[in-house]
Amino acid sequence: MPDLLLELFSEEIPARMQARAADDLRKLVTGHLVEAGLVYEGAKAFVTPRRLALAVEGIPVKQPDAREEKRGPRVGAPENALAGFVRAAGLASIDDAKVVHDKKGDFYMALIEKPGRRAIDVIGTFIPDVVKSFPWPKSMRWGDGSMTWIRPLHSIVATFGPETEEPEIVAFSVDGIGAGDATRGHRFLSPQSIKVRRFDDYVAKLEKAKVIIDPERRQQMILADAKNLAFARGYELVEDAGLLDEVAGLVEWPVVLMGAFDREFLSIPPEVIRATIRNNQKCFVLREARSAMLVNDFILVANTEAADGGKAIVAGNERVIRARLSDAKFFYESDLKTRLEDRLPKFTQIVFHEKLGTQAERIARIEALSAHIARLIDADVQKTERAARLCKADLLTEVV
Repeated sequence: MPDLLLELFSEEIPARMQARAADDLRKLVTGHLVEAGLVYEGAKAFVTPRRLALAVEGIPVKQPDAREEKRGPRVGAPENALAGFVRAAGLASIDDAKVVHDKKGDFYMALIEKPGRRAIDVIGTFIPDVVKSFPWPKSMRWGDGSMTWIRPLHSIVATFGPETEEPEIVAFSVDGIGAGDATRGHRFLSPQSIKVRRFDDYVAKLEKAKVIIDPERRQQMILADAKNLAFARGYELVEDAGLLDEVAGLVEWPVVLMGAFDREFLSIPPEVIRATIRNNQKCFVLREARSAMLVNDFILVANTEAADGGKAIVAGNERVIRARLSDAKFFYESDLKTRLEDRLPKFTQIVFHEKLGTQAERIARIEALSAHIARLIDADVQKTERAARLCKADLLTEVV
């Protein structure tokens, strides 16, 4: 049975939107297929920073034929009514209709045979609607066109056919962009046009062009290479599933590198180091395998194989991380100069809620409630009150 390959090639799709977009594409296309009576065997969507792709397997060549019963006028109706019914039902004459009896009398019934449309024609009809109505959280327009997409859409690949035959291009266009069988490889490493046929051919040719289409595989590559680099230095990778998912959405050809920052920054709390490196540079931190203490090396993921082995990329990341950690160290050391208790008076000037008073009043309520609970469970009331009194003090620190 024929398979469908669809690719929507654009400028960079934000990493946070990629997984949802791939799922939406799969649901929208397969929903239209089922609605059209084209029951498929399987479907899987893929996404990289520059493309949404969908492979649907086992689609019938055509829709199933349909038989429709069309009720006509009663027997003995005027000639013009009968003639209108014959035309509408596509009959040669009224004799081709059968007579059906019910409690109101006899009437004509036509059995209309509707041959199913070719699947490739059905697909070419609904995909433009899928693209135009795609539910991006945010979208943009570009050039003189009226279409919106998350980023400018450059090309569409749409091929359909069985494994044993040369696939056909699904004929349609969206805002002047016609479907074809050509895509492009990696932006820097292999930007030339690539002709593709079906999904297995598409995956193989893209990989030769330095594009890994499957986000799960990109994650596996990043994780394996990062662990290997860390192990070679006697370190462990501090794993971060959320960061791994985000970084895999930033690259089409992941290249894992290691950088370092000055050891003096290890005096900063590890949580601050990790947050600074993670949030600003999308890098992973490392720790000693035995002590679990953070080290001054980090892992970064590039989207290209640089001619210098990544030295310039590493140096650029080190420079930015050094600046960020310098800021973090300054703020942390500034915070150490002021006791948490000394920050509390400022809460009298900060409104928590117009109907609930200031943050100071809120803290007083938390303190009273905590002390009450401490007495009920025979806990240390003084320590509980102090913990409650200081629980919001970090909100006034420079680090936070």
